[in-house]
Amino acid sequence: MNSIHTGVSRRSFMRILGAASAAATAFPAFGAVQQAAGAPAQTQGRRGLGGGDMGEMRHLSADTVIISSNENPLGPAQSALSAISTTAPMGGRYHQEETMKTVAVFNDLFGLKKGYLALTPGSGGPLDLALMSNIGPDKPLVYGDPSYEQGPRAADTMKAPKFPVPLTATYAHDVKAMLKAHPSPGAYYIVNPNNPTGTMTPKEDIVWLLNNKPAGSVVIVDEAYHHFSNDESVIDLVAQDKDIIVLRTFSKIYGMAGLRAGVAVARPDLLAKFNTVAPPARSLASISITSAAAARASLEDKQLVPLRRKINADVRSETLEFLEKHGYKTVPGSQANMFMVDVKRPGRDFQQAMLKENVAIGRTWAAMPNYVRVTVGTKDEMQKFQTAFVKCMDTPPGTVNGAAYLHLPEFHVPSELYRG
Repeated sequence: MNSIHTGVSRRSFMRILGAASAAATAFPAFGAVQQAAGAPAQTQGRRGLGGGDMGEMRHLSADTVIISSNENPLGPAQSALSAISTTAPMGGRYHQEETMKTVAVFNDLFGLKKGYLALTPGSGGPLDLALMSNIGPDKPLVYGDPSYEQGPRAADTMKAPKFPVPLTATYAHDVKAMLKAHPSPGAYYIVNPNNPTGTMTPKEDIVWLLNNKPAGSVVIVDEAYHHFSNDESVIDLVAQDKDIIVLRTFSKIYGMAGLRAGVAVARPDLLAKFNTVAPPARSLASISITSAAAARASLEDKQLVPLRRKINADVRSETLEFLEKHGYKTVPGSQANMFMVDVKRPGRDFQQAMLKENVAIGRTWAAMPNYVRVTVGTKDEMQKFQTAFVKCMDTPPGTVNGAAYLHLPEFHVPSELYRG
């Protein structure tokens, strides 16, 4: 099982898989995995780039507020940057020891036995592998709607039947309806907090699903945004040897989106199934020693998560209070670094109008076509968002600045869909 700790990035996985199978055409091509940066994330580092994988798209202007991809504007913690600086001189050698040290720290935090954790460059790769190793033409995928699109995209690649299930009235995953959706699915996919709504599915609901699901299926819980919530994780269910795979990333509250670090937590037999999808793990990319060191330092920084959770919650609350005061409707209950707001028109049109005001907001979902998703940025960024939002809402749909709406140039609006 040690070999699986080397991990798989979605970029390298799809690049290799694409050489052998036409299935890769279901995903965008991805570039090389970024190595660790030595400076905190600043506005310049959050600019969107056009061209390449995203097609011939134009650059966003340097003063654009980017609150579209659920990044953390604070960047890596100082503890992580110090670890990178200390570790980088050792970069001439592979130093698997750095990875194993980080695995040991994570295991200690969650009471996991050896072999229950895969440390990887980002969480996109292991999420694909968790999904693809459990679904197929005769093993459907059941998932919430709306929710993060990687689930249904993986189902398309594996030619697995898809069973989207509407969220509850409180925007939680409807686990009882998910159970009824199909008698023997390969996997149930739950994002918690959910993306795009930011809302929570109670842990007891996930436990209920585990206890009542058919034998042979697995519950996959994506906890990418869990640190922003005060709710309890389900990683302890892995330690209890349940049929569950939990994914986590260092891209969100830890501010390491460009450094690429994530984990898959599951029983050894479920992690071993990842190798049935991709070529042997030894032939795929491993996490860099600098990213492993930064991840370990972040885990050991006891003040990092509570401090950043509070910063995010305060800015989110201030923004939502502003929107409520002005009579705008939002999805209640977000416990993540995002929220959804009703713009009373097609969301993509509103996104384009906001770009005209140099504010890049998130995409929309077919289940909620008149809602847009907004990432929680810095206090200054959200003040700029508020000004632009009111201006665009006061502008009749189909017009920009009171003039007839003209097609705007295509820009690359950063999205976590392309996080790798």
